[in-house]
Order: sequence, then structure tokens, then C-alpha cells
Amino acid sequence: MAVKNITMPQLGESVTEGTISKWLVAPGDEVKKYDPLAEVLTDKVNAEIPSSFSGIIKEIIAQEDETLAVGEIICTIDAIEVDQGEERSVEGETANVSQTAESHDDKMKNQHKARYSPAVVRMAQEYDIDLGQVDGTGLGGRITRKDLQKLINAGKIPTKDDTSGQPKQKVVSANHGFAYQPAHVPVLPGDTVIPITPIRRKIAENMVRSKQEIPHAWMMVEVDVTGLVQFRNSIKDEFKLKEGFNLTYFSFFVKAVAQALREYPMINSVWAGDTIVQKKDINLSIAVASEDILYVPVIKNADEQSIKGIAKEIVGLANKARNGRLRTDDIQGGTFTVNNTGSFGSVQSMGIINHPQAAILQIESIVKRPVILKNGGIAPRDMVNLCLSMDHRVLDGLVCGNFLKRVKEILENISRENTSVY
Repeated sequence: MAVKNITMPQLGESVTEGTISKWLVAPGDEVKKYDPLAEVLTDKVNAEIPSSFSGIIKEIIAQEDETLAVGEIICTIDAIEVDQGEERSVEGETANVSQTAESHDDKMKNQHKARYSPAVVRMAQEYDIDLGQVDGTGLGGRITRKDLQKLINAGKIPTKDDTSGQPKQKVVSANHGFAYQPAHVPVLPGDTVIPITPIRRKIAENMVRSKQEIPHAWMMVEVDVTGLVQFRNSIKDEFKLKEGFNLTYFSFFVKAVAQALREYPMINSVWAGDTIVQKKDINLSIAVASEDILYVPVIKNADEQSIKGIAKEIVGLANKARNGRLRTDDIQGGTFTVNNTGSFGSVQSMGIINHPQAAILQIESIVKRPVILKNGGIAPRDMVNLCLSMDHRVLDGLVCGNFLKRVKEILENISRENTSVY
């Protein structure tokens, strides 16, 4: 048997790290290839990490609640069979990087103590912790988030030396188990302190990154969807009885967006530094809420699917998200995001672009209101606003205006006479 490494996989295009939420195996356990080893949290998904080999779990390296960068080792396996083509180990790339006279134990201790995970670095910065004064309990003395949380909960935080050259400690008072609050956010009697979960922190980081890196621009069109509403309402009961799931308005909007993206492919692009990558496949990310967590699963090749097929995908992905069963493949490959903000009654909003995509479209609530018709009359019509946020490095008003105009045209021509859901 050969000792092989399992590393943190990349669970999405813009995902750079993941947090081990639960180990499903222990040292000494026998596993088969593709058996789940651990549950991992990112800002996009709660997924399982499968084993790349059959064998015996040798060592658990990453602790629960520890956040590691993509490619970092999480555990080792005494592998019975090694598939070189699918091996996830970085062992071969790093085995001969350096040869020194220090012992293996000292080398590992220095390596792990000096290399901090992104989560540890962020936590240290947030609480002004001097990592040089912290003794880690992880492999080879590595500092983990649990080590820092223990110091915070104890109420004494080692900080950097002051001007006298003497090390100092920050004394903090506990508040319902959360020891330290930034000075600019005072916690008063009666206030509730809510801990930041790993996935909420990652969502926040991704939103900040999007706003910092992407110059957002915004535009909106108003669409008369009276025909769509009448058509959908006339067939929804029959559809539910026949197919076993609901035919939602959102599926019509997703189909219209996919069709328009095929005609205006520049919208289906990403910024790549010194190039713009126009994506061939139209894979639509949709926002799905589960309690206080927002997931963004992907409808693959949406332009090739019928309205019925899209409706089925939406129901399936939403159920997976709410039951914590989304797989890595379910959230990868998105090229454009469609957000159903109308489900909350919103009539106008500006979405933050799902990095590294170039745009996001908000589908607002359908409202009935009086409209002046072309013949000068006034009639009640079902109206909806479509709000587009765009990356102004990639897109401009001309192409986005034409794209929205085309989506509007498709939606306003939906009717029983010229539309099929199959």
C-alpha cells in the first residue's frame, strides 16, 4: 500500500477555500473509492468530499471547523489501488522542493506553524491576534481556528508588541460566549450577538470581492406579461396533474433569458484580467434560499431545454438546496445569474454580480396596474420589471439594452397560440 493525500477540492469557479464541517470517517476506517470522507462548507454549497482511492484512513489532518485553501491536504490514506489519472495528491509536486539537515519532525512543525489557513489569518486580523504568540494544536503545531476561538473565549488575546517592546494582551469581556466585539460596534444590554457561520462569512467575502473588483452599472426595462400570466394560469392545474410539479412563472423567464443569451453571447462572458472569455455553454445560476443561507445552483445548457425541463430543474435544485444535498456539479459552471426577487414582492432591485460572471438579472414581482394602450385606451395589465446589473469592464449599455429588449420581446409574445412548454 502507498500513502496518498486527499486535498481540498475546488467546489466552484470562484471558490478558493472550504471549511470542514464534519468528518464522516476516522483513522483506521476502510473506505472505497468515491466513498464520502467529510462534509465541507463553501460560500456556494454544502458538499461531501469523496475518496480518490480505496484503502485505510491513515491520518486526519484538517480539523472540523477548520478552513483550508483549495489544494491543501485534509487527510492521508493507505491506498490499496492507485489510479494515477485521478490522483488528487500534490505529493509528487512537492516531494523534492527542498532538502535540509533539520529533522523531519522539526521541518513539519516549522512548515505548518508558519503557514496559516486563510480563515486563521482573517480571524487574527479581526481580533488583532499576534499569531507568533499562539501555540497551535494542529498537525505539527499548526494554528487552527479553534485555537484562536479558545483564546478569545478566555478573554485574553495576545497582541503585537507595544512601543515599550513588551508583549501585551487584550482583555475582553464575554458576552453569551462571544468574547470580543469590535470597538466600533458596541454591544448594549438587550442586544443579541449572532455568530457568523462559515458559509455566511464566505457569502459576505464573495459579495465584497464582487463590489470591489467589478464596476457595476444598472438598467431596467418594464415588460407586459399579461399573455404569459393568462397562458400559465390556463394550463398550470393540468400541468401539475400530469407532471407532478408546479409550472412557475420563473421557468418562463429563465427560458426567455437563455434564448436571448444565445442571440447576444457577449452577455454570457467573464472578465479574465487581460482577456474576456465568452462562454459557449449557457449555464444559468439561480438563487435558492434555505433558511438564512443562499445557494446558487446551476441549470446546465438552459437554452437547449424546454420550459417544462427548466421548471423540473428549478424544483429539483431547490429541493436539493433546502435538504442540504447539492453536489459539487450542481453549483459549478454558471455563466449568468437569474434571480427571482419577485418571490419576495420586490418590484425593483439592483443585484450584486455573481463573480466572475459579467451580469445578473433580477426578475421582479408581477403586478397588475392600469396601462395606456397603443390605441389610447386604459386597461389593467400584468407588468414586471427586469433589472440588470452588468460588469462595465465587459459590457456597455448598447449590448445590454439590446439584450433586455430581446428578453422583453420574447416574454410579451408568450401565449397559448405560439408557445409550448414541451
